[in-house]
Amino acid sequence: MKTMWKGLLSFGLVNVPVSLVKATRSKNISFNQLRESDFSKIQYKKVAAVDGAEVPMSEIVKGYEVSPDRYVVISKNDLEAIAPKSSRIIEISDFVKIEEIDNRFFDTSYYLLPDQGAGKAYSLLLKSMAEENVVGIARFVLREKEYLAAIRPTGQAITLTTMRFADEVVEVREIENDLPANIELTDKEMKMAKTLINSLVTNFDAARYKNEYHAQVLAMIQAKAEKEEIVTKPVDTSSSFVNLMAALEASMATIKQNESKKKPPRKPKSKTA
Repeated sequence: MKTMWKGLLSFGLVNVPVSLVKATRSKNISFNQLRESDFSKIQYKKVAAVDGAEVPMSEIVKGYEVSPDRYVVISKNDLEAIAPKSSRIIEISDFVKIEEIDNRFFDTSYYLLPDQGAGKAYSLLLKSMAEENVVGIARFVLREKEYLAAIRPTGQAITLTTMRFADEVVEVREIENDLPANIELTDKEMKMAKTLINSLVTNFDAARYKNEYHAQVLAMIQAKAEKEEIVTKPVDTSSSFVNLMAALEASMATIKQNESKKKPPRKPKSKTA
C-alpha cells in the first residue's frame, strides 16, 4: 500500500508514530468519449465565454461570484496566506461513544499503520478503544486541507475516517416538506411489515453483496472486444406501483415457499403389526 502521510497519532501524552494508507479502493469503470464517425478521442479546451477564445492555464485565475457577473478574484498568495499549517500530528482531542455519531458524518476511510517500534503504544490505544467502545475525534492536515476525523478500532487495525463538519450535513428539517406526513398505518400492515423484516434479519457479511453491475459491464466489454454478440434482456417497467399489503403478503409467501423447500421430506411412519 502506498503511504499517503506519516506522522504521530497523539492522545494525552502518548505519541504513536504511524503511516496513513487507503482502506478502500475505487471500482469505477471509466469510459472515453469518442467521435462516432471515426472513434477519434474527444478533447476538452478551456475557452472564454465572451468570445470563445481558448485560454492558456497561465492566464486563468480563481474568482468567487458574489452576484451575477460580479466576482472577487482570489490569487494563489491569498489562499496560501490562510492555508492550514502543515502538521505531522493527529491529536485526539475527545473520545466519544460510537453510537453517538450519525453515519452521515463519515466520509473516507484510511488505515493507520504503526511505524517501527510503535507496536506496543499502537496496540494499547487499539485495545483500549475497543474495550471502552469509543472513537477518538481529531483534526489533521492532509494535502493543505484540514480534516475532522474519527479514529476507531477495526479488528486488529486502527482506522481513520474523515468526517464532514456539521454545516456539511443536510438536516432532515430541510427536506421535511418533501416527506410523507399524516400517513395512517393499520395494525395489520405494521404486523406484516415487522414479520417480513424479522424473517430477513441476519448477520452482516459484506462478501455476500457483489457489485453485479460492475461485473456485467466488464463482461460486456470483454465480449465486445472478442466480437461476440451481446444480447440484453429488456426490463419491464410497465407497472411501477403495487399495493402495499399485496407486496408484503407476496414477499412473505415467497419466503415461506423457500423455507419449505429447504426442509427435508418427512419419513413415512412405520406400520406396526
